[in-house]
Amino acid sequence: MDVLQRLFEEYFQVHAEHVLPLQGELGASGRKIIRLSSGNHTAIGILYGVREENTAFLAFSRHFQRHGLSVPEIYGEDLDHGAYLEEDLGDTTLYEFLSANRDGEAVDPPAVEVYRKVAAELPRFQVEAGRDLDYSVCYPRGSFDRQSISWDLNYFKYYFLRLAGISFNEQALEDDFGRLTDFLLEAPSDYFLYRDFQSRNVMLLGGKPYFVDYQGGRKGALQYDIASLVFDAKADLPAELRRQLLDTYLDALGGYMRVDRDAFLRYYYAFVYVRIMQALGAYGFRGFYERKPHFLQSVPYALKNVRWMLHNTELPIALPALMGAFRGMLASEKLKNLVPAPPTQSQNLVVRIFSFSFHRELPRDEFGTAAALSLMGVACRILGARSASSR
Repeated sequence: MDVLQRLFEEYFQVHAEHVLPLQGELGASGRKIIRLSSGNHTAIGILYGVREENTAFLAFSRHFQRHGLSVPEIYGEDLDHGAYLEEDLGDTTLYEFLSANRDGEAVDPPAVEVYRKVAAELPRFQVEAGRDLDYSVCYPRGSFDRQSISWDLNYFKYYFLRLAGISFNEQALEDDFGRLTDFLLEAPSDYFLYRDFQSRNVMLLGGKPYFVDYQGGRKGALQYDIASLVFDAKADLPAELRRQLLDTYLDALGGYMRVDRDAFLRYYYAFVYVRIMQALGAYGFRGFYERKPHFLQSVPYALKNVRWMLHNTELPIALPALMGAFRGMLASEKLKNLVPAPPTQSQNLVVRIFSFSFHRELPRDEFGTAAALSLMGVACRILGARSASSR
């Protein structure tokens, strides 16, 4: 914490009077995010021990700023202590704005307009800024290559399918993974792949979208990022809005390069599947393996996307084992019983009540607790009280 206070003082020439740790909604990155302020001065401090990832974020941030993209300004850094200080972009994510501006499937015009702006800005990262980006700082891989794809697919297999108890033939699924990987690698991939272009990584400040958390970026195909945005599981965008945003993106992309829409769409839904699997792998790892139940609240939304994909799309390649695993997920009683996340950020406490009784009579009061038990009548288990995403 001291290193962040030092960076704050060096930049603003005043001592930080308030230091407030912030808890992200998912808390999956391992970063410590801290707001420092004094009077009218405020900044966000990051503490994170992976030097290569910090280096990538700082280099990308400065590069994107040179291209006029809306990313946080870097105020200071101390990589030896895993710390840097950046512009404070407030507390409102695109996801939170969407949640406040929708009624079920109906998304209000202000949220639709912001989503359009975000989709239209994506090609500037991928193409305009991607042309002269230094990809040597990418971490852990310089491109979304065969190794990267394999990591994502196996993440899904071992941390979601296995832990959810979904049956599959190991060799048949591996064969499908190989065919899917070969197909994905056919797509042109000489562009910047943001990697996590989704609603919680877009901040709204004064109605303008700003972009964060691109430290995992690398060279890759265009389709992955727009798939990440419009099939963002918990955002749960209506199918018609997803189609409109894809059109908005392709129109904007046409301002930077010649776009063959049919060629783009040939690979698009395969990348949608990969992104869904990557997200499910993360939910499974954090939820099933690390036993953090709030991660599992996003699974029902991801399964809704899988169901839509199975009913409305057909890939140019046959993947029978993988499609069978998807159908097994949709039929799983274990997954059907998962509780979806609350629709708004204000409803962030889930309480389950389990009653109990004695079939014949109260047991002998060996320890003086029977009276207390009979008065309680119920046992309550709080599954999770989590603060709303504050960054």
